[in-house]
Amino acid sequence: MNRLRVLVADDHEIVRRGLVSLIKSQPAWEVCGEAENGRQAVDMANQLLPGVVILDIGMPVLNGLEATRQILRDNPQTRVLILTITDTDEAVRAVLDAGARGFLLKSDAARDLLTAIEALQNNKTFFTARVAEMVLSGYRGHNGTAKKNLLPNLTPREREVVQLLAEGRSTKEVASHLDLSVKTAETHRSNIMRKLGLHSVSELVLYAVRNSIIQVATGPLAATEAAGVGDGTAV
Repeated sequence: MNRLRVLVADDHEIVRRGLVSLIKSQPAWEVCGEAENGRQAVDMANQLLPGVVILDIGMPVLNGLEATRQILRDNPQTRVLILTITDTDEAVRAVLDAGARGFLLKSDAARDLLTAIEALQNNKTFFTARVAEMVLSGYRGHNGTAKKNLLPNLTPREREVVQLLAEGRSTKEVASHLDLSVKTAETHRSNIMRKLGLHSVSELVLYAVRNSIIQVATGPLAATEAAGVGDGTAV
């Protein structure tokens, strides 16, 4: 089995060393490179083609959000995990809009980093407890009751396309996986975005999470709150 290649980018050497040490503790994973700034991370991602890239949100030369956009533009199959010191609403929106699949507080990295990487490796997303609550709360109104799903009219084929797109597959990959022409896959994508009133892949990911089309993994606190278990499993 191929080893998971992980690229680590953080401008603080002591933090980077700690992340690298945790990753190297897993026999099936390898650190293929280390970057000190966002520009270097983009260049190394293009050269090394890692499966997962871990990016500090606040790096010199090029910040983690812009680095995420550039990495995913050139390597859409790559999964990006953002490390940050805050989980404000603004930070969450920015990370999701950039296309990252994981959001982890630095204060939780020692506990949750390996779980987060494993989730991304398995085409899941990974959120901190607060972020998971924000995403899943899209189901609920102000009084806590479940909102009625006003957009249930996707065909089974369209739901397949949604899942593949939300897992980070390109339109060409969707076409290949479903044995469709690229033009047909593009048509499905356009119809899905129109039906759901969505305008970006990040919005599509949120739709897929909220409608249980893809799974989301969370840290122990989120799992406890959502499912009554504290083992960090998928919700």
